[in-house]
Amino acid sequence: MRTVVVRLLLFLALLLTTVGVSAAGQPVRVAFVDTGNTGRSVAAEALARNLIATTGAPVSVISRAVNLNPYNTAPEPNFVTLLQQRGVTVGDHTAVQLTQRDVSFSDLILTMTGAHKEWVLTNFPDSAGKVFTLAEYATGTDQDIADALGQPIEFYQSVLDQLQPLVDAAITKATA
Repeated sequence: MRTVVVRLLLFLALLLTTVGVSAAGQPVRVAFVDTGNTGRSVAAEALARNLIATTGAPVSVISRAVNLNPYNTAPEPNFVTLLQQRGVTVGDHTAVQLTQRDVSFSDLILTMTGAHKEWVLTNFPDSAGKVFTLAEYATGTDQDIADALGQPIEFYQSVLDQLQPLVDAAITKATA
């Protein structure tokens, strides 16, 4: 009987998360995930924080890595520069590895690529139902966010231009 109740509660929590309501009226908790948590996921988190501050959307965001390099934990300088031009500061960010605790507390996990999504699902099977690629969740499309690491600043700009509408759509959908 207890197993049935637990499964029912998990189903209800998943259902509520799907429609944008976190348990107990708390903000929807969204984790943005990429490879090293120094580029795309940091930028997505920063863009989301900026939107949340502007709109008051009931969302809390974090960003995490699937393969943290302990010797490279600072944000990529080109993203720092381009985000500063938008009035968004990320220079104090330090990369963090995705953990079971993050998965447990997150209502929604948005990855930058299909490979990141598969990594999360493989390493945290209990994330099924709440992990999507950013584009998949935001628009229903199968689209990876390009990795700008080592590219010219113009490439970073194109990644930000790709991220902005997807992050906006994802935050809007999460709170709908």
